[in-house]
Amino acid sequence: MMEEGIKFYDASDDTGKRKMSDDVYVLAIESSCDETAAAVVCNGREVLSNVIASQIDVHKIYGGVVPEIASRKHIKCITPVIGEALRSAKCSLSDIDAICVTYGPGLVGSLLVGVGAAKAIAYARNIPLVGVHHIAGHISANYIEHKDLKPPFMCLVVSGGHTNIVEVRDYGIYNIIGRTRDDAAGEAFDKVARTIGLGYPGGPKIDKLAAEGNKDAVAFPRGHIEGAPYDFSFSGIKSSVLNYVNGCNMKNTGYNQADVAASFQEAVVDVLVSKTGSAACEYGYKTIVMAGGVACNSALRAAMQHMCDKNGMRLYCPPPVLCTDNAAMIGAAGYYEYRNGVRHDYTLNAVPGLKFE
Repeated sequence: MMEEGIKFYDASDDTGKRKMSDDVYVLAIESSCDETAAAVVCNGREVLSNVIASQIDVHKIYGGVVPEIASRKHIKCITPVIGEALRSAKCSLSDIDAICVTYGPGLVGSLLVGVGAAKAIAYARNIPLVGVHHIAGHISANYIEHKDLKPPFMCLVVSGGHTNIVEVRDYGIYNIIGRTRDDAAGEAFDKVARTIGLGYPGGPKIDKLAAEGNKDAVAFPRGHIEGAPYDFSFSGIKSSVLNYVNGCNMKNTGYNQADVAASFQEAVVDVLVSKTGSAACEYGYKTIVMAGGVACNSALRAAMQHMCDKNGMRLYCPPPVLCTDNAAMIGAAGYYEYRNGVRHDYTLNAVPGLKFE
């Protein structure tokens, strides 16, 4: 959680930092779920500040994100977080060339807070407004960490709400190769963690516990969709874990928590890596990128690196702080949208089910 003592920054002070005339500074805002975040990014690659107010401690007692609580926390934090981002970057609003904000997908109440703040600032200071797709933000996090990375490449976006294989043809130009038909991988991690008593957030807990277990202990299924080789389905493995645990409890035989975690994780990682590798080979890519919160998973990173080494491919991953929701990634994506001429007017609204096409 953000410290209660954080101070409001007087954004009306026009004494900002002097910049080169060809530099583009964006103020980015992200509030799609339970992280209130703001960042200042220069030229899409240089992060001058990246402030995040996390709500994990609030929601973990409920076993997951409670939308109404998340919205109220965003309202409380949004102004001081934006102020702190400007202060840390030694910028004022007079330095900012564009306001970039996540407008979907996500929780509608959470999105509305960020979009409302962005529109208010853009209107008050007559700064261009750029709406950013959340998945485009996750992909663009790699541009911050890897200065040499340029499209085209194949990207696996894997998070709590999304699992996509994306052909990134150019900055802001995407072709969806595969997508989840039901649960996203991160959602499956959270639900399985709850099933075996680990609590929320499930991804990091399963990753840690799986290191102590036998990944071959339980043969959980790998999802396959006929006629759609690159689409994902994780509802089957989630149900399989639940049935296995319930069966053990009914028979009073018990089960090894670490073995279940390791076996589940192995099945998910196997599917993610094999489908991504196959897509890259079919489409002729030698560069693979990972993005999203589940890209932090140590087993996934190791398996993807092994696959890339075996096939002569190069792998790019952001550091953990840029894998989870943050505003710097929105600033990176927003910069390229701004450079491509994208502008939104004040009718921009939150779109919780925003498609990625």
